[in-house]
Amino acid sequence: MVRKPEKIKVIPLGGLNEIGKNMMAFEYMDDIIVVDCGMSFPEDEMLGIDIVIPDITYLIKNKDKVRGIVLTHGHEDHIGALPYVLKKIDVPIYGTKLTLGLVENKLKEHKLSSSVHKEVVKPGNVIKLGEFEVEFIKTSHSIADAVCFAINTPLGTIVHTGDFKIDYTPIDGEPIDLHRLAELGKKGVLLLLADSTNVERQGYTMSEKTVGVTFENIFRNATQRIIVATFASNVHRVQQIVDAAYKFNRKISVSGRSMVNVVNVAMELGYLNVPEDILIDINDIKKYPDNEVVVITTGSQGEPMSALSRMASGEHRKLEIQQGDMVIISATPIPGNEKTVSRVINQLFEKGANVIYEALADVHVSGHACQEELKLMHSLIKPKYFIPVHGEYRHLKQHAKLAENLGMPSDHIFTIENGQCVEIAKESAKICGNVQSGKILVDGLGVGDVGNIVLRDRKHLSEDGLMVVVVTITKENGQVASGPDIISRGFVYVRESEVLMDEARTVVRNALQVCQTNGVREWATLKSAIRDSLKGFLYEKTKRSPMILPIIMEV
Repeated sequence: MVRKPEKIKVIPLGGLNEIGKNMMAFEYMDDIIVVDCGMSFPEDEMLGIDIVIPDITYLIKNKDKVRGIVLTHGHEDHIGALPYVLKKIDVPIYGTKLTLGLVENKLKEHKLSSSVHKEVVKPGNVIKLGEFEVEFIKTSHSIADAVCFAINTPLGTIVHTGDFKIDYTPIDGEPIDLHRLAELGKKGVLLLLADSTNVERQGYTMSEKTVGVTFENIFRNATQRIIVATFASNVHRVQQIVDAAYKFNRKISVSGRSMVNVVNVAMELGYLNVPEDILIDINDIKKYPDNEVVVITTGSQGEPMSALSRMASGEHRKLEIQQGDMVIISATPIPGNEKTVSRVINQLFEKGANVIYEALADVHVSGHACQEELKLMHSLIKPKYFIPVHGEYRHLKQHAKLAENLGMPSDHIFTIENGQCVEIAKESAKICGNVQSGKILVDGLGVGDVGNIVLRDRKHLSEDGLMVVVVTITKENGQVASGPDIISRGFVYVRESEVLMDEARTVVRNALQVCQTNGVREWATLKSAIRDSLKGFLYEKTKRSPMILPIIMEV
């Protein structure tokens, strides 16, 4: 029996042509490993949707082959879909201590903690998953304990950078392991998959330490309360806020559910060093003078239900913005969030706060590599093939161009979409078709039960409103016994449009009369006649097309 030539299949299930929902599968013979398992936030037209997760139909069909999920770091766009995926496929998960600490919180919420096998791995460790050997390598990002992977396969080494930047002076004193990456490059790397988020930015990403200097300068001169909004997961940023508060004799209170959770986990695991007696409950803030208080909060993206948004709109139960409060927004708006962040900033200014944001001071640095850092990564790794990942299509194209400018042949670079697979052999690589991929929408407890038709209906209802027509007909001869009654929601207020409603009732009555004269008794035909006649009438009168819902009862 002749064995088929050996190939590795690279299967992106999320994270390409989008920001978020990162998930990449690698398949060799009878083994599959998955890198990351993230979620993304809904787009504006996804009305009522809570989160979006990747379609894992391919993994479910091949669940006997899946050996494990390895995690680069603990951001939601890399771990947020885990509870939903682990309900479908029972596989072990591997990550660093903080990453799995944050995952544990999510699994407890979904009552999955005891049933999932979790294994803590340190940078430098290697784990064997079927034919794959995955080496965890220290890297820098806007969260502690981030790693990239060297995936050793029978055909060669694959390097997956995860989200990274090159920070020579990180807060935890442990810089990215460039030495190990250079060693891998010297031995030869078959494929590189690299973060493309900041590929459009020239130069280098500033070190996280620069933010600490800014915080110290602001805290030194502040005489009022200080409220700092940042990403809950950015433990190093929180550490710098804590350090500045301690240096200038301020107490710290933490606000926002996710911030409280992450701070607790990070303190428990030793990633956040908070001096004794510095933390106070948010209820006790009023016991201290304004110049002795710092509040660390969520809401740097203007999320409607976040602590900062509720403070800005005056709806926070425990904290009210006062004249002169200093509010620092230590984050950049994620693409699409600019309007909400701007609205919160305006509301804070209206309440008398002094707001400092990225446009005014260096209160934020990115966690992603800019062009020069990406060039360094490519030059160290020297891969045979390259797939840009983690970015919108323009980012992936720009990253492909950067690799080409560094001397990589264009036919060795694959700019692909979610679901589009690349097959790599020892001496060749090609795009080899598609697997099912896409967006699964999570709405409350429903996972995937809201699709395009439901979203279309929600959009229709939100734009044009609803009219319910209730008619009772007799069983014997199909005559109208009562009604038609019309209920309007989101279209017109009935009391103010009585003439229109009366005319609408007449139109429905006439349509039913025509049906009765023609001997039509089927409910579907009657409903269709009501819908068509009323739709035409309302459009003619108002140039609007509400959703029309006929209800027929028989007596």
